[in-house]
Amino acid sequence: MAMNVRFTDEETEQLRIAAEADGVSMNDYTRTAVREQIARRGHERKVADSAARGAERYAEALHRLGTL
Repeated sequence: MAMNVRFTDEETEQLRIAAEADGVSMNDYTRTAVREQIARRGHERKVADSAARGAERYAEALHRLGTL
């Protein structure tokens, strides 16, 4: 699926410099950045869900320790 993304002139220049430094096209650099951000958000959600389950499971112990 094709998609247009609009950057400011400054953002475009920064993207060009970064892509050139990595030896890739601006398109490849952008696609990699988007994939990495999506993966990072997925990981953050998993960590938050795990922490919430742990807090629920150990709520009494955490309360006794004064952390809740």
